[in-house]
Amino acid sequence: MVLGWGRRKKNNKNNKGLKPNMEVVIPNQFKCPITLDLMKDPVTLSTGITYDRESVERWFDEGNYTCPLTNQIVKNFDMIPNHSLRIMIQDWCVENSKNGVERIPTPRIPISPIDVSELLFRVMESVKGLDQYGCIGLVQKMEKWSNESERNKKCIVENGATSALALAFDAFANDSIERNVVVLEVILSALNWMFPLQLEAQKSLGSKASLHCMVWFLKHQDVKGKEKAIIALKEILSFGDEKHVEALLEIEGVNQLLIELINKRISPIITKASLRVIWYLVSSNSNFNEKLKFSFVELDLISSILNILIDSEKSFCEKALVILDSLLSCDFGRKKAYENDLTIPLLVKKILRVSPLTTEYSVSSIWKMCKFEEKNYEGKALIEALQVGGFQKLLLVLQVGCSDDTKDKATELLKLMNPYRAELEECIDSDFKNLKRSY
Repeated sequence: MVLGWGRRKKNNKNNKGLKPNMEVVIPNQFKCPITLDLMKDPVTLSTGITYDRESVERWFDEGNYTCPLTNQIVKNFDMIPNHSLRIMIQDWCVENSKNGVERIPTPRIPISPIDVSELLFRVMESVKGLDQYGCIGLVQKMEKWSNESERNKKCIVENGATSALALAFDAFANDSIERNVVVLEVILSALNWMFPLQLEAQKSLGSKASLHCMVWFLKHQDVKGKEKAIIALKEILSFGDEKHVEALLEIEGVNQLLIELINKRISPIITKASLRVIWYLVSSNSNFNEKLKFSFVELDLISSILNILIDSEKSFCEKALVILDSLLSCDFGRKKAYENDLTIPLLVKKILRVSPLTTEYSVSSIWKMCKFEEKNYEGKALIEALQVGGFQKLLLVLQVGCSDDTKDKATELLKLMNPYRAELEECIDSDFKNLKRSY
């Protein structure tokens, strides 16, 4: 087998006369039976077979309960490091270094649930005394563990780290954001790679103090700090708890702040997460949902959404159209959409252009604008849609297939457009009938 994972050394004076491009064959006893690659951290199962730790852990994580090579049921999942084999592999790497083989590093011992529990206990002790520097050191130690392996990350999350850190974040935020800003940023950074949140952690991060802190981060921190805060907000609201929605909306200026984050496009992460947060807000079942939509429309969110639709990639368009469709459910939203000349042309353009989801919400948005037109705008949306090719697009939607709801809306739109279509064609004919054909 040809070694493919190592980097080859550059040919220099010290390597003169060597063959850095020669193929190196890995001895069979050094290969992992699962991947057939060189083992970096060989471990032996209770069946007596040795595998690379990462490969066999992935095997068990996928729901397998048997030894990959012998097919025996594994009753004891302990993995014993095979130090002798690992040393032999390292010696072989050194012997073949002239051919570009790099020595595998000695793997670190994976952490145990007891290690995590002890560290979290010390974290909570530091929180009780509001010892931000002690807490910073402990959280950074946890981060260091997580960077060593995916196994460590999994062990940390499965043993209550998210709940403990969320409680710590709430406690320091409740004390003083400005005084504890460093420890709050460190905790939030650690929580970002632990998502999705557990229920207890979600409750702590959804507290008024925690939400105020995240909004403060969005206003005052750098790009990285803003990214961590908006991702955390998105995660909290994804649970659909109306208490969190109401608590967030009680913070002065949060709606305007979210729109500014969309308009400025500081980073793709912030823009996407901000769109998702707005979607969670406008689609909530809170008692003041209509008032919330009115507030967003009044802040000119519809224009911001249309600007995103002009030149953005698929994921941005999908999120933007979902929000627009929700805003068009209210009268004020439709009024603002009628007043913007880009609305209908952009919606028609997105049909069958980006993804099935954008087609679905584009058709739904056009349907709402045409179905519930006010007297002042009667027929305006329908005629405009006809002028930019909406009739033909809707026919194609029915032909290529779509959901039943989209099919019903497209069919109704075609019926609504039909009378205007004949009138529009006559108008076009009259404009051109006196023109002579050039030969």
